[in-house]
Amino acid sequence: MHIVFAASECAPWAKTGGLADVVSALPRTLAKLGHKVSVFIPYYRQVAKAVPNPPVVLPSLTIPFPSYNRFVRVLNGGLDEGVQTYFIDCPELFDREGFYGTPSGDYPDNAERFGLLSRAVIEASKMIEIPDVYHVHDWQTAMLAVLLRSTYFFDPVFRHVPAVLTIHNAAYQGWFPPQTMEKLLLPWDMFTFDKLEHYDTVNFLKGGIVYADAITTVSRKYAEEIQTPEFGNGLEDILRKRSADLFGILNGVDYGEWNPATDPHIAAHYSAENLAGKKECRRDLLHAFGFEGVSDETAVIGVVSRFATQKGFDLIVEIMDKLVEEDVVLTILGTGEEYYERLLVEIANRYPSKVRVQVKFDNVIAHKIEAGADIFLMPSRYEPSGLSQIYSLKYGTIPVVRATGGLDDTIDEQPNSGGTGFKFSGYSPWALLDAIHRALNTFRNKKVWTEMMKRAMAQDFSWDKPAAEYVKVYERVIRNRS
Repeated sequence: MHIVFAASECAPWAKTGGLADVVSALPRTLAKLGHKVSVFIPYYRQVAKAVPNPPVVLPSLTIPFPSYNRFVRVLNGGLDEGVQTYFIDCPELFDREGFYGTPSGDYPDNAERFGLLSRAVIEASKMIEIPDVYHVHDWQTAMLAVLLRSTYFFDPVFRHVPAVLTIHNAAYQGWFPPQTMEKLLLPWDMFTFDKLEHYDTVNFLKGGIVYADAITTVSRKYAEEIQTPEFGNGLEDILRKRSADLFGILNGVDYGEWNPATDPHIAAHYSAENLAGKKECRRDLLHAFGFEGVSDETAVIGVVSRFATQKGFDLIVEIMDKLVEEDVVLTILGTGEEYYERLLVEIANRYPSKVRVQVKFDNVIAHKIEAGADIFLMPSRYEPSGLSQIYSLKYGTIPVVRATGGLDDTIDEQPNSGGTGFKFSGYSPWALLDAIHRALNTFRNKKVWTEMMKRAMAQDFSWDKPAAEYVKVYERVIRNRS
């Protein structure tokens, strides 16, 4: 089948998070399964720097707005591993420093920017090739599903083309003022609570949920969670209504980049069969963070994260005074909310022999932490899928996680020190501290710990299984539309 992906990000050209990795890796795996896959993303300024002057596929598409038209070019991003990439070029909307906004806030015309993106992908498909199914991602392209069932409802070419929406994070929904309906030439009778209206705003993600043929999200547990008030962010009722069409499919990871047997960023290679190199990686990590004289009996705890309450940093800072009393050192890497950046630096200054923090994003250091730490900390308030805990498993770095979303789906804690990691449920500092204590008690038993490391490293979270599950969803919606 021919699958068209429409998204606001795709690695390596445009990336702010996990969405870009999915839109890069899933199409490649689908292509290996024999499917034809095209990916459309905006030709942002950052993309133009990476791919200057690509060939023009379509010199001009007309995208109408109420009192003017915009004219869009479609550029050829190349064919790689069976995946054809196209860039939607509209300089007045996409030639900007940021993808979604500036440090002071979102761009005020984001509704127009991503409304245009969705419509341009449909118009480009009409000229290039009609797909069997569209796969749209998050609020930025959810409008494509809305347009198919409204503006393009009477177009015989698109009547039988379904759309699948993937929700990567239900907290980001794309809220815009009511006049957005007119801006995007949508009929006002769609501005109702059972369609696009949400507390007197036009909600792009809600529209996608209502009009997509199927909705997927990035783990089985998160599919359950977003149907509850705690995680649904106001969309839980509409998601429960669509529960028969809602599927949780866990994200895969790219073991080409994250594998201790081949990783070019780490001090020594190792595998479950030969763990000797992990000790060298541990020494290298401690050196990179300026630790000296750390005993082999001391547990090295690693954190690679955005510094934010969503990632559980309120819990981490709350237990820090207690945690440093244990035989541990902490290596922490990331950037995020200024409050946590300052607080973590202050804690590191207070406990220099126990805590070191690097406030930056550094891919090489991230790899060193995954390989060199003994324990990986990920106490997220919510985590739709999560990737770092899956990398940790592969590197034999035992995760301590909160039992939420993809963290709950990927980490298995068994009584009597079995499983692949440690989990806690209640969102409290003491529940986190208790889980760390369980991990440290197990760490002291080297035989049991080594067995746990090997079990963790044997887990397979490659893209093959998720891709096969997506194919089943595509086949289902195509069948239902035919």
